[in-house]
Amino acid sequence: MKSRVELIMLIAMVLVATFGYFWMVPAALKTSPDIDLMTLDGKELQLASLRGRPVLITFWATTCNSCVSEIPHLIELYDELAPQGLEIIAIAMDYDPPNRVVALRKARNIPYPVALDIQADAARAFGDVRLTPTSFLITPDGQIAHQRTGKLNMAALRKDILAMLAATRTNPATTKPMP
Repeated sequence: MKSRVELIMLIAMVLVATFGYFWMVPAALKTSPDIDLMTLDGKELQLASLRGRPVLITFWATTCNSCVSEIPHLIELYDELAPQGLEIIAIAMDYDPPNRVVALRKARNIPYPVALDIQADAARAFGDVRLTPTSFLITPDGQIAHQRTGKLNMAALRKDILAMLAATRTNPATTKPMP
């Protein structure tokens, strides 16, 4: 009798965990939503204006240890590949106090655009992002190539971005000039 109760409890826990996972992880998107963001520098950034280039969107929070530990790797990736056309956009979650986002950006010397998502509009547009870090690699034609919740595999990401950049160079008709 005791083992039957334990089995039922185990099944219930698995069901709750499965439901929780699918509730928290954003829905898989095929194409990037056309959203407008306001960067910490006060510039309006239209995601659609970046078509023709690979774009990495990363949702993060200052209280997320994995997010903060990824910053040096993202800076390195940006420094290497932005001159070739890569854009990285960090979007701070709606619950993250803006003063903390500004302070962390300054302390870490983040060179890529950082945007606040005060009303969670961007998070909703990307499938209701709730967990951080959650990242989306967008192809030059606006398709979502990869979506990842959790730390990025930087080597695989770099390889995929380099392939996109090479394809863009060989097919300049799909390339828009960099702003």
